[in-house]
Amino acid sequence: MKYQSFLIKYAEIGTKGKNRYLFEDALIRQIKIALKRVEGKFLASKESGRIYVEALEDYDYDDVIQALQHVFGIAWICPLLQIEDKDYENLKKTVVAYMDQAHPDKRFTFKVDCRRADKTYPVRSEQMNRDLGEVILEAFPETRVDVHKPDVLLHVEIRKLVNIYSLMIPGPGGMPVGTNGKAMLLLSGGIDSPVAGYMIAKRGVKIDAVYFHAPPYTSDRARQKVVDLAEQVARYSGPIPLHVVNFTDIQLYIYDKCPHEELTIIMRRYMMRIAQEIAGKNDALALITGESIGQVASQTVQSLAATNEVCTMPVFRPLIGFDKQEIIDISEKIGTFETSIQPYEDCCTIFVAKHPVIKPNISRIRHSEQSLEEKIEELVQTALDTEEVIWCG
Repeated sequence: MKYQSFLIKYAEIGTKGKNRYLFEDALIRQIKIALKRVEGKFLASKESGRIYVEALEDYDYDDVIQALQHVFGIAWICPLLQIEDKDYENLKKTVVAYMDQAHPDKRFTFKVDCRRADKTYPVRSEQMNRDLGEVILEAFPETRVDVHKPDVLLHVEIRKLVNIYSLMIPGPGGMPVGTNGKAMLLLSGGIDSPVAGYMIAKRGVKIDAVYFHAPPYTSDRARQKVVDLAEQVARYSGPIPLHVVNFTDIQLYIYDKCPHEELTIIMRRYMMRIAQEIAGKNDALALITGESIGQVASQTVQSLAATNEVCTMPVFRPLIGFDKQEIIDISEKIGTFETSIQPYEDCCTIFVAKHPVIKPNISRIRHSEQSLEEKIEELVQTALDTEEVIWCG
């Protein structure tokens, strides 16, 4: 069956009261962005708590479903038959024809769920449930009614038009991107940070990203890997400006001046400082990292406290209580895992100490950083002045 319309159902948005229209409008904007990647013309609109997508010309059904399944805020995607003729006898015939085409194998149980939003319609919902169930049973004797756990739940809504649907395809849930401000993702080439960006975007946060590149210690392939990851996250979050910062001179200076067991923490602290500076210039209100407690030496509680100390804006760590397998499961679900495991090193792994401190003393770290005072501000400013922005998505 070729569907020309889709009913888009949301969940959390429905709890927003008088502000609900703002979230609906944001969801429609994200739907339009997602459908630009699909061949064909589409109209996204809303009507009294319902959001619709209408195909204005021929399209690929699977491509549309896939695009909509990347839009945060969508709970369910319902391929929809809409008719203008509200004549009751015609409605019965249309429902039988719909069930015949939508469910070729008739060995199923079903339930009819009618809603009469148009209160001027002469037949009440309970009567429609009985009558439409009766005509379906007469047309397809091999079916039977199950009001508790039906195989097929047929929805019939009497509104401005008549909506008929029985398929409900799950969406990603969450909140529409752009309804909860903007944050800056520290994006590396690993498994964790793309998942962190996905999870924060799912809560409606617009994502920018920063990547610390260290040529010649990291290759152009490592950089391209991060660009590819940003592109993959952008399928959910919308376009991402990726700020590429040359971190080589800062790392070499830290390597030369600071105790090697503290290298990772001190480098991380300068990454956070730079990321916060870029975030502030781009109206981002928080940082996002892929850190998980205890996963590596720089992610013990003491290490996280040491890196957090240099930030004045909030740091979101959505993976903080996840184990590695849980993070991998999400990365496979969103399609970033295969890219993340490509064997191109990021700037952190090149300069990792053989025996990194796992319980850093913040006072001692500050003391070690004093040895950087001669040149570090100049190097940081140069890194900020020479950043490159790549638009992904």
